[in-house]
Order: sequence, then structure tokens, then C-alpha cells
Amino acid sequence: MRIIFRMCLIFCFSVSSFGQSKKYVIHTVAFYNFENLFDTVDDIYTNDDEWTPTGAQNWTQEKYNQKLLNLSKVLSEIGTPENSNAPTFIGGSEIENRGVLEDLIKEPKLLSFDYGIIHFDSPDKRGIDVALLYQKKFFKPTSFSNIPLYILKNKNAVAEEKKEEETTDEEVEIKIENNRVFTRDQLLITGFLESEEIHIIVNHWPSRSGGEKATSEYREAAGKLNRKIIDSLQQLNPNAKVITMGDLNDGPYNRSLKIALGAKAKKTEVRELGTFNPFEEMAKRGMGTTAFRDSWDIFDQIIITESLIKPDFTTYKFWKAGIFNKPYLIQNSGQYKGYPLRHSTTEVGFSDHFPVYIYLIKEK
Repeated sequence: MRIIFRMCLIFCFSVSSFGQSKKYVIHTVAFYNFENLFDTVDDIYTNDDEWTPTGAQNWTQEKYNQKLLNLSKVLSEIGTPENSNAPTFIGGSEIENRGVLEDLIKEPKLLSFDYGIIHFDSPDKRGIDVALLYQKKFFKPTSFSNIPLYILKNKNAVAEEKKEEETTDEEVEIKIENNRVFTRDQLLITGFLESEEIHIIVNHWPSRSGGEKATSEYREAAGKLNRKIIDSLQQLNPNAKVITMGDLNDGPYNRSLKIALGAKAKKTEVRELGTFNPFEEMAKRGMGTTAFRDSWDIFDQIIITESLIKPDFTTYKFWKAGIFNKPYLIQNSGQYKGYPLRHSTTEVGFSDHFPVYIYLIKEK
């Protein structure tokens, strides 16, 4: 009886801000950069040497188990207290393989939620991927695919690399693949959230390694691919409900978001078939999901199509968004006091990013 009562509390809640008090069904959609979720096994096909017991990180089974425990605690709590259920959807990045996800969902704090896994290996040079976890009792996937992001390095970057090369293998030098930026694929999932079709894109856009300006075009290419995927879904159904999320390595105000993807900061600015980014206003208020040299930014974002912000809650719609930055996720001493509590040589932390989330609600 206590379990039944708890389930009722999870999925029904009242919101008085819409006028009169009404009851709504709620689902949390979350994204989290897991930061180097590697197992301890040396994979000859990926660059994971440092994340082994004899590697630079001295990555032992004990540390790996602690990492899984830490992540499971976070994932089980994202979106509380508005929704006491764990997220229905969890997008993740910096994942070595499917095996680490299978270990993660077996953690005691997550096991009862019966998460399914959608994952593909990406061509990323470090061997890290994106994935989606979903609660099987609520979401039924009908299709999923990994869509590659093809980017060629700009001429300056190629020239610099050629100066450093010592190989005499001419065949290697002339292959077009040598100019490609090998980055994460974009993961597209379509399925039914209860009786409603939902499309989800999970991303981890190219990093700023080499400088923000020098690599901006790579993330703009990622934004254009994102927009192309959304356009293709909207051509089939103009009312398609699309959620795109990930570690975008750009803030909401950068060209990759504002121009390439066309995300708007305010609902009133979003035109038909457009996209809304609820995290831009948070960025303007100085909030952040990750910090570098004491400068905060929101690289982790969840963006939705106009179909999810229409003022009609007879079907699932966006309610509000947030950054999950509980005190236990924050470094409380030392040089990086106030930063996300990440892994170090003396402590197995959580991540160098805070998770983000949105709520989808529907009137009962």
C-alpha cells in the first residue's frame, strides 16, 4: 500500500499558477555529462589507456564502483522535489561503451526504475559516446539511429598539424579522412511517451580544444546538423515534438545555437516550427553548468520545438527547466571551491558539469 501511495504522489501534482488548481502528470527529462565514465579494461580500439589500473588515473575497480555509485545518486534525484520519480529520460555523454551503462543502471538507486539503454559507438578519438536511458514503463522506442557529423579541419589547423608530422607515409597524408574532425555522432530516438510520439536528439558537440574562435565552425556545423534533423521530422509532421539536449560546448548565445540552430530565448520570439532554449535566460542571470578560470557558462542545454510550448496541456508540454546543483555536487574547498566536484587523484567525484533538466506535464 505504501508503494502504491508513493506512486500516486510521483505522477500527480497540483499547479495553481495556471489559474485554478489542476492536477497534472509529470515527467522529468534530464541530461548529464558523466565525465569520463570509463571501465577499467584497456580497449585496444580506443584511447582509454589512462583510465586503467596502470594508467595515469590509476583507475581501479574500487574507483570505478564509486563513480557508478556517485552517478546513480545524482540521476535518481534530478528533478526533485517537484517530481519524486527519477527522470523518465536521461541523456548522457562521455560514455566509453554500453557496458558501463549496463553497470550503471544496475546500481541499487536506479535498479527499480528499469531503465532501457540506447547507445552506439561513435568515431570520437577518445572513444566516448552519447546515449539515452529511458524508463521502459513510460517510453516505447520505435526507431533510433546515430547520425554522423562530418567536419573537415580548417586549412590553418591542417597546416599546423602537417608541420608537426614526422611520418613519411604519403598515402596516409593524402587520405581525406586525415582532415576529418572525429567527434560524437548525434543520436536520434523516436518513440511514444505513453500515447504521444516524442523525438529526442542527444548531443556532445565538438570541444573548444584549440580555442573557442578556431573551433567555432565545428560547433556551428553541429548546430546545422541538429536543425536539419529537426526540419526532416517537421516535414513529416509539422507538430512533431522534438527535444534536443546535450553538452554543446557553447553557451546559449553562441552562433551554433543562435544562428545555426536558431534557438530563441523567449517563448514569444519562437515562430512556427522554431525552437526555444529555456537556458538562455538562466545564462543571462549568471547561472552555469560548468566553469573555466572562474567564468561560468551553460554548455549543457535542453532545447525544444515550438510544438512543446503551445498553451494547451491536454497533451505533454514544457513546464519549466532547471540546473541540478545540489551542495554535494560542489567542491567546498581548495583552488576550485564552488566548481562542480569532479574526479581528482585524491577523490572520485561526480562530474565537471552540473546536470540540467526540464519537466513535461499534461493535464489529467
